[in-house]
Amino acid sequence: MILGLGTDLIDIARIERAMERHPRFLERVYTEAERSAIARKGAQTAAGYFAAKEAVSKALGTGFRGFSMADISVEPDELGRPVARLSGGALKRMEAVGGKRMLVSISHAGGFASAVAVLED
Repeated sequence: MILGLGTDLIDIARIERAMERHPRFLERVYTEAERSAIARKGAQTAAGYFAAKEAVSKALGTGFRGFSMADISVEPDELGRPVARLSGGALKRMEAVGGKRMLVSISHAGGFASAVAVLED
């Protein structure tokens, strides 16, 4: 059963500017594993992960209340499919609403990154 649905769309150039202008942006928003992927793949990947984190927060029904972006890590599985790994307050929120699995999909087109997240029981 679907317990929550979230979506987000972000301008890749906006994330690129944040990476250039704010040295701590990457540390505040992304986990170490995400930063490693961003270092290899660039702003498009950072934007996709950012959109996914926003979508996950919406699927949890709270936005970023009680947890931070760093409590959501988006990492590829063995096939390259994005997987959202929750920790801290984000994991507590998922458990509180009876969630067992968070599905994520990320797309890029026309200078934008989009993501959809589905919370299942």
